[in-house]
Parts: sequence; structure tokens; C-alpha cells
Amino acid sequence: MTAVLSAQEARDVPDLREEQGRQEVAEPPVARLAALPGVSTASRVAVQAEQARVTGRVLPVAPALAGLLPAAGLRRGSTVAVHGASSLLLALLAEATAAGSWAAVVGVPSLGLAAAAELGVDVGRVALVPRPGVEFPAVVAALLDGVDLVVARAPSLPAAVARRLSARARHRGAVLLSVGSWPGADVELSCRREAWEGLEGGYGHLRARPMLVRARGRGAAARPVSARLWLPGPAGGVARAEPEQLGEAVREEAVG
Repeated sequence: MTAVLSAQEARDVPDLREEQGRQEVAEPPVARLAALPGVSTASRVAVQAEQARVTGRVLPVAPALAGLLPAAGLRRGSTVAVHGASSLLLALLAEATAAGSWAAVVGVPSLGLAAAAELGVDVGRVALVPRPGVEFPAVVAALLDGVDLVVARAPSLPAAVARRLSARARHRGAVLLSVGSWPGADVELSCRREAWEGLEGGYGHLRARPMLVRARGRGAAARPVSARLWLPGPAGGVARAEPEQLGEAVREEAVG
């Protein structure tokens, strides 16, 4: 089950660590997170989450997304801004959570957990802080200390505060995924959605949707790249959209 945290519970994580860090045998950070009130539903997998935290410098993404990111995955310590589609954001979480990483989502009360599961996200490894209010910066900072990926939809946030949170992600080796713009993001992903497939003749079932995703950023991501994806694909999840699979108008644009 997904754990839902209040802003205060999320903020308590650093203080709890500082206190328990003085003990002779320290618990894993995510185990301490799971011990907080309201997070007990996540305690069954807390120990495995710590193992995921120390493996590798790049968190995996689906093969269809790998070419859009400079490290072919989500580099620990980076900030990635996602524009235009929540399905793209959820698709970025799928492989990492399936491989054992933990994620937290802050300030997105409308997040669809059913849609996340259909895209391959292990929702049992996702903690939610739907309404952090004025505690948004403190909540995000605390979660960057304890989980691998933090998804955040910022309110009106001063650029200096946003940059401090990105610096925190770099220092702690977490990935910060912004819903919308984020000052100084390492990578920005934007998308344009096309018409759903499956309603030929005016009836049928929505099966799949093609999407043009563009990536740009700084450093290794300075050169813009783009890809056409199925999101979701005919079999669920995310997949590369080949020109012969697309409708005629979209196919002509892709080839051109």
C-alpha cells in the first residue's frame, strides 16, 4: 500500500535520524522513515529500500525513455523538470521503483495511483504528501534525505529556494523530479500529445496514445533530442512509436 504522510511527519525525518544516529546500531534511513506515524503501511519493504539506495549512480528508466536522458537513466543528484503530461512523469518512476527504489510525491493531490500502477510503478514504494502547504521546502528537503526519487509540484517558489533544494538533491544523491518548470533544472522534458488510438469509426476502446517528447538541458544534455513514444502503449507502459505504427498525419510529420 502507498503511505500518505502529513507535512509534519515528513519534516520529522531529519530530527529522528539525528537522534537515532547516536545509537550504537543505526537503523537504515528508510526503515526510520517507515517507523514514523502514518507510514506503517510501508514498513514491510523498508529494509529492501535501503539496499536500493546504495546501488548505482543512475536509476533505471524504460528503454524507450533512456535515449532522452544524458546518462540513459535518472542520474542521482540531478533535477529533471517534466512539462505537459503526468503519464510521462509516472513512466519515469516505473523502472526505478520496480527495481527497489523508493519515491515520494509532494504537492500532487490529484495523482492517479491506478494510472501509476498501469504504467509499471510499484505503488507500494511510493509515499505521498498531497498538501504540504507552507512546509513545501522543508518537506521536500527532508524527503531528499531519505528516498531515491522526489516528485514535487512547487507552489510559487523563489528561485533561490529551488536551487537550494536542487543542491540538496546533489548532496544526498537523490533525483528531484519537478512537475513543471524548475530553476536550474539539469534536464527538461516536454511533450506534445496526439489523438488516442482505438476509436476508429467513432467507437471502440482507448488503447494507446502517441506522444512527441523533447529533451534539453545543461552539460551533457545541452543538445536537444526528441522521440515519439506510445504513452500508454498498446500493452501498457511506455514504448517507442515507430513511424509505421502511427496515423497517416502523424507519420508524415515524423518522417519529415
